Amino acid sequence: MTDNSAQIAALGDTTRRQIFELIAERPRSVAELTRAMPVSQSAVSQHLKVLKETSLVRIEPKGARNIYHIDPAGLGMMRAWLDQFWSKTLAAYKLAVEQPPEESQ
Repeated sequence: MTDNSAQIAALGDTTRRQIFELIAERPRSVAELTRAMPVSQSAVSQHLKVLKETSLVRIEPKGARNIYHIDPAGLGMMRAWLDQFWSKTLAAYKLAVEQPPEESQ
């Protein structure tokens, strides 16, 4: 899998996406995430492992805890990939709008 498809697959899981969204709100520890989720700490840790492997989150050690943050570099890669589709769509829209209207008979 490419990095982009791995990131999309990682976010395709509902629980993992919820964890990602919680981290996007603000950095959190595993314990904080576990309290906010209806799954075990072990499950949260497994989801975080996938998010880290796909460069969607990064870890900041803080004492005995790890604090999870959104990884701006990894998220930037995903955004750049998505932006290419947006750019192509806008270019096609521009061409369509600039076409002279067809005359009715």
